[in-house]
Amino acid sequence: MKIRILAGAVALASSFVLCGCGQLSGTGADGRTVTVWLMKGSASQGFLDRFKESYEAERPSVELEFVLQEWGGIGPKVLKALEGDDAPDVIEVGNTQVAQYAETGELRDLTLESVRDLGGEDWLPGLAEPGKVNGAQYGIPWYAANRVVIYNKDIFARAGITALPTTREEWVDVTERLNTSGRQGIYLAGQNWYVLAGFVWDEGGELAEDGGGDWKGALDSPAALRGMDFYRTLQALGEGPKDADEQSPPETDVFAGGEIAQIISVPGSAALIEQRNPALKGKLGYFPIPGKSAKKPGAVFTGGSDLIVPEGADQRGEGIEVVKALAGERWQTELARAMSYVPNKPALAKVVEGQPGTSAMAEGATEGRATPNSHYWPAVEADNPIKTYMTAVLEGGDPAEEARKASDRITSTLITG
Repeated sequence: MKIRILAGAVALASSFVLCGCGQLSGTGADGRTVTVWLMKGSASQGFLDRFKESYEAERPSVELEFVLQEWGGIGPKVLKALEGDDAPDVIEVGNTQVAQYAETGELRDLTLESVRDLGGEDWLPGLAEPGKVNGAQYGIPWYAANRVVIYNKDIFARAGITALPTTREEWVDVTERLNTSGRQGIYLAGQNWYVLAGFVWDEGGELAEDGGGDWKGALDSPAALRGMDFYRTLQALGEGPKDADEQSPPETDVFAGGEIAQIISVPGSAALIEQRNPALKGKLGYFPIPGKSAKKPGAVFTGGSDLIVPEGADQRGEGIEVVKALAGERWQTELARAMSYVPNKPALAKVVEGQPGTSAMAEGATEGRATPNSHYWPAVEADNPIKTYMTAVLEGGDPAEEARKASDRITSTLITG
């Protein structure tokens, strides 16, 4: 699962629906070709060209072949490749998809490389944790993206707000002040469950809990209920629909009307907003989703990509070297700057200074999390009971009872798929 990603982070704003495919190919001097599947839009042509030229100059006997894939339908395609006789040597996958692929037994365990060569102990948890299954690191973090608060500077200025909120309490206070005649302090759709997940994690709750391999829905815990209560408070400060998600209608279109002070989205959404309303160009700002205290930002769902190496790949060893290069500091720095991504280590966040949206995203990413690391989690999202639960509560249902029903549905799905 990816909130999944973009040229300049825009595709993340579109739920990572990326189209088209192509390839850059060749054969090394000794016939060694390393095939790398990347998702279309994850890296620019310029980045791929520079990486290919540099890598092949350092390893003259190797030729890189980049094959660009679409996100749509990629799951079955990867599974088929892993189980076949002609697997690529490296595959980019959504960070929360790793468990599904590891279940096949066809992924190379990269734990040694992650510790010895890549400083894996310093990776963003939202990328590293879903890449680890049963104690083994199968997915190597490549890049991340997450939601921030995008705000209208003019509306903030007219309300006399000069200091951005750094706590939930301040955020609610500011949003109430922004609610003036004809304007909404925030637009938050009722079924934006990725945002809810952050509030649940802030309270110490979980969407589901792992009881030693037996997953169980956990929305009915006291901590998770507190997260939902805060969501309800915030959502009530605007006129977002209670029975729809952020794409119905697209929140970027609503915000582009110019009468909404804030939305919670990825920074790349700003480009879509400005396309809809050029008058807002230069008038949008960003800040991390506030946490319960000013000591750290709020928890966020981290979307992004990990790199995996099929166990049966012909050039598996060289594939591992490609992964190490792409995940290393030099190319992490270049990718982050070229694509406005969050690099895989907080220590590298300085490389996106001067990019306000990406900098806010990088700050929030330090508190990033991923969805439950069960290979059945995609089935939960396919018929998402969290959305149904949120609407029921926002429309006046009993939170505890609705959370119990949603948790039961999650448990059932995580048991049977």
